[in-house]
This record gives sequence, structure tokens and C-alpha cells, in this order.
Amino acid sequence: MSIWNALAGLDYRHTYVDAGGITTRALQAGPEDGEHVVFLHGTSGHLEAFVRNIPAHAHLYRCHAIDMLGHGYTGKPDVPQEIPAYVDHLIAYLDAVGAERAHLVGESLGGWVSSWMASEHPERVASLQLLCMGGTRVNPQVMERLKKSTTAASLENDIELTRSRLRLLWAEWDEEFGDELAETRYAIYHRPEFQKNLPNLLALQEVEIRERNLLRPDRMARIKAPTLVVWGNKNPFGDVPEAQAIADAIPGARLEIFNECGHWPQHEQADRYNPMSLAFLAEVRQGDAA
Repeated sequence: MSIWNALAGLDYRHTYVDAGGITTRALQAGPEDGEHVVFLHGTSGHLEAFVRNIPAHAHLYRCHAIDMLGHGYTGKPDVPQEIPAYVDHLIAYLDAVGAERAHLVGESLGGWVSSWMASEHPERVASLQLLCMGGTRVNPQVMERLKKSTTAASLENDIELTRSRLRLLWAEWDEEFGDELAETRYAIYHRPEFQKNLPNLLALQEVEIRERNLLRPDRMARIKAPTLVVWGNKNPFGDVPEAQAIADAIPGARLEIFNECGHWPQHEQADRYNPMSLAFLAEVRQGDAA
């Protein structure tokens, strides 16, 4: 099954949206009058991270998976991409598509951005799903590994380096999607504008910059949105105690651990994740209606 075959039978739109002057690549699906659900990928990622999730959600929700600021085929302003800039871009996208409020599903960097937004703009966030979220710790070893692997995959003309970068995300290599995802990511990484922007995209892997963007407990304590934290017990970028600390810091957050799972629970175990996500969203809607 290919990436796009995963969307077979779904009425979706692959488009570009002007989000505050930033040309933003988006995959949109679902009823136009449905509640908005926005899927946000991780560092150096792109919207294909969610092709196994959008069909299940688009029956009820207006779904958006976007290439975040500086990522994929979205515009790349020549400044270091820090968390407030990602939030501003996300708000501009929501404004552009007429979404006053949205459920945010953020993987890794996407969870970091989603949490920051929920702490600063609670009126715009209906709920949070934080999938192996980053941004709560400074771990120079992990940061250096991410920086080196992404840089090598981007600057060397060897698709095996891109494949190795993707392998970091899974507990076990996904033969079904892995090669095609590697080809997709290789094409993105080797665009001249992506390579030029790489230092800006990786800015959060620098200790000083990361420190000023950290999700500290006092910020997470301000989050009012219902929150589901999902974590893989083989996540190479953070152990289970990190997930527990996140769930403990956000009032009322629920933690779900996926066994034999790495950094992409929504993809690796989509058959488990999708029903869980839909049940969580249903609970949130019931709570809003009460």
C-alpha cells in the first residue's frame, strides 16, 4: 500500500493556503461544517505522517494536515524557527480556513507547538493530543543525534541516509510505507530552499535557543484544554517517565502508553490510535455540549 493509496476512497483536497503571507501546504478532508482537527508533524517532517489517520477522522471532522512553518513545501522565512513563530503561523492558517477553534493533534514538535498555543490562546484550542511530544527537556545527546541525522540526510545524495533518519521514528521498520516515505522525504530534503533553511529549521536543537522555548511546568499548568498524551515505550527521543511528567503537569491530562512502539504511535499503531483518538474527541464534544 502506498502513501496515497491509504487515502483511497476519501474525498480530500491537496492544496496551498496563504497563512499570514506564508504559502502553506495542506491536506484537507471531511465535512466543511465539521469541527476542525489539525494534525501537526515533528521536526523536519511533513503532512504524510498522518495519512493513516485522516480517513478515520474525516467521517466526522474537518481534518487538516499541514506542512508546518519552514517544513516540507511550506514557505521558509529566513529566520530561526522558534515556537512562538510556529504558533503564529498555525493561528494564521486557522484564520485563513475560517477555524475559530480546533482540536490539535501534535506529534513531537507538533505537540510542543500545540501545547504552547493552548497555554497562550486557550480560546482557539478545543482539545490536545500530544504524541511523543518534545520540548520539555534539554538533552544535548538526543538533540545532536537529531541534528546530525537530519543534516546528513539533507546534504548528502544518499537516500539510505534519509531511510536511516526515518528508521529513528519506528520501533520496527515499516516495510509497507518506509521506502515510499523515504523517497518523499528525500525529495523534500534535497530541494535547495529546504537545504538553505536547514539551520533555521534545526534552531531548536541548539541549547540556548531550546532553553528559551522550553515547555516548563508553569506553562503546562495553564493549559485548560482536555489533553490526551500518547507515548511509545520504545520512543528513542524520550523515555516513559518523560511522558508521565507531561501528563502530571497538564491539569486533567490522560496518559496512554503504546507497547512495542517508537516515536510515531499514530502511524505505527494506527489501528489502536484511531479509535482511541475518536473516542477522546467524542468525550470532548460531549463535555462541551453538557
